[in-house]
Amino acid sequence: MSRKKCVSANWKMNMDKDSILKFANHIKENHQGDNVDVVVGVPSIYLMMAKEAFTGSPVRVAAQNAYFKDSGAFTGEISAVMLKDCGIETVIIGHSERRNTFGEGDQLIHEKVKSLSGQGFQVILCIGESLEQRESAKTFDVVSSQLKSALEGVSDLQYIRIAYEPIWAIGTGVAASVEQAEEVHAFIRKWIKENYSKDQAEQTQILYGGSVKPANFDQFLQQPNIDGGLVGGASLKPESFLELIKQADND
Repeated sequence: MSRKKCVSANWKMNMDKDSILKFANHIKENHQGDNVDVVVGVPSIYLMMAKEAFTGSPVRVAAQNAYFKDSGAFTGEISAVMLKDCGIETVIIGHSERRNTFGEGDQLIHEKVKSLSGQGFQVILCIGESLEQRESAKTFDVVSSQLKSALEGVSDLQYIRIAYEPIWAIGTGVAASVEQAEEVHAFIRKWIKENYSKDQAEQTQILYGGSVKPANFDQFLQQPNIDGGLVGGASLKPESFLELIKQADND
């Protein structure tokens, strides 16, 4: 089957009110199509403002993180209930920076994925290996372990997108080769087929993340198992992000 392409921005801890408004206006003025799923991961303090700013465009605003409890003594966290109250329905979970900088382990990521997807949120689940793990030929072991842990107890992947982001390629300017990325994406799709079903494997969007930019994105899009990108630095300027959307639209 032919899966819809997806271009997802992860702004991380960047942007301010003025730049978000300018970004949203540029996208609305230059992109109205719905052939590509377009997502923008926004810092939590700007979620409501960004959702309003993108109203009238096909852009879906996403949170970059959320906790798995609905409420409680969890200082600094935001819950699914709060996100729903703000009209947010998409969350990025398990980004390597959450895992490595903030110490989120497999069990916590599992709790988040299970809770959020169970409440109908579209979850972008990030997985990927370190440079040391790749050089030790452990890529497939790491990827399968992260998938198994995060998706345990999740019976249906209709609310799950998977983003393969090799840690060694994030923010380094050194993207994985097209062959490396496609090999892992094919492995992930095979894993889904073996652990879920052929239909779910064919329907699940698998994105590549790691130094994606307009100069290399089209090469990734040409691969049979790569359905788009989770984009960091190249998503901070509306011109480059729009170019990525156009490439996905023309694929």
